[in-house]
Amino acid sequence: MDKVVYVQETAIYVRLQFEQDASGHDWWHIHRVWQLAIKIAKHEHADLFLVEMAALLHDLDDWKLSEHQHNGSRSEKWMTKLGIPPDYINKIEHIISEVSFKGAGVDTTPTSLEAQVVQDADRLDAMGAIGIARTFAYGGNRNRQIYDPEIKPEMHIDFESYKKTNAPTINHFYEKLLLLKDRMNTAYGKKLADERHRFMKLYLDQFFKEWNLN
Repeated sequence: MDKVVYVQETAIYVRLQFEQDASGHDWWHIHRVWQLAIKIAKHEHADLFLVEMAALLHDLDDWKLSEHQHNGSRSEKWMTKLGIPPDYINKIEHIISEVSFKGAGVDTTPTSLEAQVVQDADRLDAMGAIGIARTFAYGGNRNRQIYDPEIKPEMHIDFESYKKTNAPTINHFYEKLLLLKDRMNTAYGKKLADERHRFMKLYLDQFFKEWNLN
């Protein structure tokens, strides 16, 4: 089993699928998650092949990306086409299933070290300066308001209510982004999250300072 070739071929395939994305889930998001996951995996001594494959494929069947939704798992079909053994496919698919945030009140604690690594990498890219840019890109892509002081953030208690939300983008900071620092899994992930968390808080302080001048 040539793991290096599998990763290389998967990177090419995924890039083709996401080059035109304008929701903040483009190829460069996936590339950053991939590279972050490699760094964290090395620090945590995780299985690098499982981590790389899951990081590259983690958005292929994402529920948020309706234009990418198809019958069945595209990631599973792709790995089968590559000739990856079924036991590896099952492990990678399980990691992918544990990556996404599903609401403030939903426990999404990963069940393997590799899933912890990929989840941390994905969440780090939702934080800091890039996370802020991605959040507004997604909000604009979904025709959401920037902010409405009359619509308060909601701590969603289940995945269904989280999926249905169409709240203003600023609410997303309180419903997800500011919660991520304390939900990181790995020591290295926690270290990287601190600075990004502080920057988001600074951004919000400035946002409301400007907003409240009116």
